[in-house]
Amino acid sequence: MLAFKNYKINPRNPTFISSLFNSAWVKFDNFKFLFMTEDAWAAIRNTLVYNLVFIVLGVIIPVAFAIMMNELTKKFVAKTYQTLMFFPYFLSWVVVSYFLNAFLDAQYGLIPSLQAAAGGPVTNWYTTLGPWPYILVFSNLWKNVGYSTILYLAAIAGIDATQYEAAAIDGATKWQQIRHVTIPNLRGMIAILFILNIGKIFNADFGLFYNVPMQNGALFPVTQVVDTYIYYAMLNTGNIGMTSAAGLLQNVIGLFCILGANRVIKRIDSESALF
Repeated sequence: MLAFKNYKINPRNPTFISSLFNSAWVKFDNFKFLFMTEDAWAAIRNTLVYNLVFIVLGVIIPVAFAIMMNELTKKFVAKTYQTLMFFPYFLSWVVVSYFLNAFLDAQYGLIPSLQAAAGGPVTNWYTTLGPWPYILVFSNLWKNVGYSTILYLAAIAGIDATQYEAAAIDGATKWQQIRHVTIPNLRGMIAILFILNIGKIFNADFGLFYNVPMQNGALFPVTQVVDTYIYYAMLNTGNIGMTSAAGLLQNVIGLFCILGANRVIKRIDSESALF
């Protein structure tokens, strides 16, 4: 309801429910701000492109790491690598942003200091657009790859060892065992995570896109996404009906994306579908 109303506090009874029911219906007016400006379309474009990159790399890299870690024979080394990879997942994006700032800060950052010491031009990273798509993708992968790797590693641990023994007896090399035994057995996990991630394709990780660029307006062309655009719109207008409309639209799109992705997976491999 809130997405379709111009929410105003009811002076006679200022409770939320009373104010909600007494606010005027505005139909789809709250949705217009998502599509009216060039900034809005840029935010939508950035959201979709970044999420597509995250989804693709979020499958390839964790699966590769899980397979490599599964081949480690020394348990202590394997556990050490798992811990080091999983640790960033528990860090706040605020902490990650300050880690990154220690490398990129124009005055005290490690990289600008090395550039100055080498006698070359010093890059002002927080006003240069070009590197930021790569920085954001790297930051997301560094923080989240460990979690996905553990999931795939657990799936690999559940594969029947007799399949590898049979493949070895038939003369399969290690790469052939990975290709014909490991990866086919990971199809179900890959499909489920793919479907769930597709459902978030119109949502962005607010912490990543708000904190890592240090809320720098100069970087908005490549760092502004739907969630940060909604946040700044809320600050400027104070209209919670608009933010509710954006949230409703994101969830509706996510629902249809999940249903569509599940239908496609079901046609390809019915056993790997989520439902």
